[in-house]
Amino acid sequence: MLRFLMLVAALSLVPPAAAETRLDLEDCRIDGGPGFPSIKARCGKLARPLNPAEPGAGEIDIRIAVVPALDLTPEPDPLVPLAGGPGQAAIQTYVAYLGAFSRVRRHRDILLVDQRGTGESARLDCDYGEEPGDDLVDGRYSREKTLAFTENCLADLPYDPRYFTTSVAVTDLEAVRAALGYPALNLYGASYGSRVAQHYARRYPETTRTMVLDGVVPPQLPLGPEIATEAQRAVDSILSRCAEQPSCRQRFPDLAGDFENLKRSLDAEPVEVELADPLTGEIDVLSFGRGEFAGAIRLLAYHPNTIALMPLLISEAADGNYLPLAAQFRMTAVTLADSLALGMHNSVMCTEDVPFYDQARIDYGALEASYMGLLQLEALDAICSRWPAGAIDDDFREPLATDIPVLLLSGSADPITPPRYAELAKAELERARPLIGNGQGHGQLMVGCTPRLIGEFVAAADPDAVDPECMGRSFVMPFFLGFAGPDP
Repeated sequence: MLRFLMLVAALSLVPPAAAETRLDLEDCRIDGGPGFPSIKARCGKLARPLNPAEPGAGEIDIRIAVVPALDLTPEPDPLVPLAGGPGQAAIQTYVAYLGAFSRVRRHRDILLVDQRGTGESARLDCDYGEEPGDDLVDGRYSREKTLAFTENCLADLPYDPRYFTTSVAVTDLEAVRAALGYPALNLYGASYGSRVAQHYARRYPETTRTMVLDGVVPPQLPLGPEIATEAQRAVDSILSRCAEQPSCRQRFPDLAGDFENLKRSLDAEPVEVELADPLTGEIDVLSFGRGEFAGAIRLLAYHPNTIALMPLLISEAADGNYLPLAAQFRMTAVTLADSLALGMHNSVMCTEDVPFYDQARIDYGALEASYMGLLQLEALDAICSRWPAGAIDDDFREPLATDIPVLLLSGSADPITPPRYAELAKAELERARPLIGNGQGHGQLMVGCTPRLIGEFVAAADPDAVDPECMGRSFVMPFFLGFAGPDP
């Protein structure tokens, strides 16, 4: 559970000097983790100062991979996918989604840079040696255990975490661009990656050609205080959609009531669920309470394909079969813990978000009424009370003002970055176009015709060249009425 919460803190910076020598890359293979094939690329590492304001204070290596364009005479400016999290690695994420970038790759290199603190770029991770849920005492969140875990993590980090923030990371990306000789970059930023893209464009507008922001995080809005209420809004919408569909309403006649009853009962007393390890077959017992329930539901709401399972899993749990929902929590919690560098995640949240919370404007009543409750805010408060705030530029939280072409992608059912966040980011963007996927969740990259639209936009560097009519035909998975799937 702690790992889920951690998934779920100002120094003057100087820009990097222009690279004096070109960076040499070598043939390599990159992969997206277990279950994904490896692909050919050109790889290398660029030494960067740990603290750009003090070049003599130590160095770290930034891992780079270039997937060459298919065209033998490609365009000079590559596409740069920026990973989310914060804490995910760009190289691993790209391989998992490489099909969505195939149209762009026809004529452009794909430049992959593992952001400092992730992947093989001086990864900052926290090895707690605990299973999800072990930060709970009698089924409830424990501030004391979270503080102890945080202090242990800080003591074990190989680098000063103050220098693993977005403001420092964009200087690395600019140094990589210069070292490889690219005149400009096309940025694709997903979720937290959209924050990185906007800040790079703020610092280096002359080398930013286009931006695609997918699941938009507006600079002026610190993440955290609205996560639980936005998650509740998304779930309410899902439950209402089921109630409006005759087959779903007939199969699950009181889904909203089942959901509320589960929330109350698991808050009062967790249940023990026996789970078999998918690799070894060994039986483990998971204490499944309010926190695990919130973790499972929140991550189910991210994508239409898992949204389709939600009514069935809620109904099964309400009938006493907690195994499917508990297995969903275990699977997603472990997967996220493996893919996210939690130390880097903390450095970002405890520098760029938590210090900017306006306590007077936080609706604690709405948070307590949500299925997530105050759990995430309480955990972030504990973590950031120990985690040192790091490097952040003075204008970091200002809306980006630019005439760079921007495509803003949102899902109407996104539980964390709703379409109104894209409108906030658009405030001072002169050439921006927001597009909304109806019924879609967090991230539009793999949805329907979106890869084609991204390809057309990057090629034209003009948001008005994109015809979004095809987005209205994007498939939304119907609700599962049983484990065999939806009705035919």
